[in-house]
Amino acid sequence: MHKSIVAKLVVLAFAFVGWALCGAIMGIGMAVTSLENTLMIHAIGAPIVFGILSLIYFRKFNYTTPLQTALAFLAFVVLMDVFVVALLIEKSFAMFTSLLGTWIPFALIFLSTFVTGVYLERRT
Repeated sequence: MHKSIVAKLVVLAFAFVGWALCGAIMGIGMAVTSLENTLMIHAIGAPIVFGILSLIYFRKFNYTTPLQTALAFLAFVVLMDVFVVALLIEKSFAMFTSLLGTWIPFALIFLSTFVTGVYLERRT
């Protein structure tokens, strides 16, 4: 398989794992606490999840720059939230009206991925 295809699949796999873990945070949170608490936990957990995944990705693979990786992770999460969560699961785009529910986690996913990559890039 061509190296660029492998690189793209690796980045997408990491993005998928991060999105799935964030989904687990939301699913478990909704089962055990209020929506507000769940959204706060998700806003804290999402950048931690993606920071850890970025750390692993940049140390083991590092096929893309920090900016490319952050944009890829964010794009994957946004697309999955639009097409899977909003359209298929919730059948509503109401989630996108919530700053705490979507926009803050999106920004923090991007920032944690980018900052992790830049930090590791400067250490080498």
